[in-house]
Amino acid sequence: RIHVQSPEVFIDAPYAKISCWQSGISSPIVAELADEFACPPPSTPVAALSEPSDAIPPAAENMLLLVVRLLYVFVCAGAIATFVNPAASTARPTFVDDHPIATFVGLMILSQVVTAADVFIRRKRIEVISAIYFGLLVGVLLSYLLIQALEPIMRTADVRNAVVMMTTLILPYLCISLLLQTKDDFRFVIPYVEFAKEVKGGKPLVLDSSALIDGRIADIIDTNIIDSPMLVPQFVLHEVQDIADSNDKARRTRGRRGLEVLSKLQNHPNVDIRVHETKKDEFRGMTVDQRLVELAKQLGGRVVTNDFNLNKVASLQGIPVINLNDVANALKPRFVPGDRLKIKIIKEGESAAQGVGYLDDGTMVVCESAAHLVGRDIDVIVTSMLQSSAGRMIFGRQVFPSGSSAASPSPTTTS
Repeated sequence: RIHVQSPEVFIDAPYAKISCWQSGISSPIVAELADEFACPPPSTPVAALSEPSDAIPPAAENMLLLVVRLLYVFVCAGAIATFVNPAASTARPTFVDDHPIATFVGLMILSQVVTAADVFIRRKRIEVISAIYFGLLVGVLLSYLLIQALEPIMRTADVRNAVVMMTTLILPYLCISLLLQTKDDFRFVIPYVEFAKEVKGGKPLVLDSSALIDGRIADIIDTNIIDSPMLVPQFVLHEVQDIADSNDKARRTRGRRGLEVLSKLQNHPNVDIRVHETKKDEFRGMTVDQRLVELAKQLGGRVVTNDFNLNKVASLQGIPVINLNDVANALKPRFVPGDRLKIKIIKEGESAAQGVGYLDDGTMVVCESAAHLVGRDIDVIVTSMLQSSAGRMIFGRQVFPSGSSAASPSPTTTS
């Protein structure tokens, strides 16, 4: 490990690439050390992967917000100045005419309270804002309808004013409270309205540290069978880095393998993978497995793991899980050496004495010393298999009724 000016910047082969990306440093020293360890200078920080490719850059977004806030200040100043102007014909309270400057300053401060709240509350949750908006809208509508329904029985103006005030206060509160508590189920009431955060593409795949360390997810990606966006939570990345920094050699090797797999996935041209940033206090007091389950629940995604316990916990909470071991079991061959099957010899093989038959799914079965049995059904014992991108081929030899089998050539002979 080579430290460069700061303990946060280090090159540690073979996962120097990840460390360089996270540091976001492209100094000549780092570039030279990266070349020495076959690690190209960082061009795309891992943190930058947390934003979609079509997202507004943070600098441009901050500038846009600044322009909007300044425009709001100027609009407020102009409107308030027009309101307190003695020459204006607008009806105003007497206090405004007597103290125009004090009124202007007071109204400007009051209008900028909204700007201050917007600045200090940095992270807004769209589902909460939507729930408040729809709750207020529905509550006001219900209160208006209730007032109209009670209009015939409200004899005096005092009773009417009391009913209007109470319904206008109570019904919006009840609607907002109800929607905040049931915002995840609101889509069942209005099918095309959902407060949950949507992610572009299909359901995102939330990767666990065990899936990165296992490495088979990279092989699955190479087959182009997965087109969903992939998320690596920030706490999972930290967990893998902690494993890679372990004093135990076996754990350190596993951690570095996980970082290598993440680097391979990031460089894959057909993979949409990003590091998902979470707030420090968002999952406070939870284990990594609990954080993964909660994050997948929030995003409506699926957990990719190799951990049996995480698989069970997520399944119990209704979170879809892709277990790499289950995927491997589903793709394993139907037959292994030693299995017996019954086939019909259709034709002779290209090599001497070979007979060729087919299974129901079209798999070719090459049987040794069976060329003279064309047109007959025979029992075959599997001796070997050949699996490639072109398909699968099974080699075997005939099982004779007496239990003995004829000598057969080497199964490496193909037809």
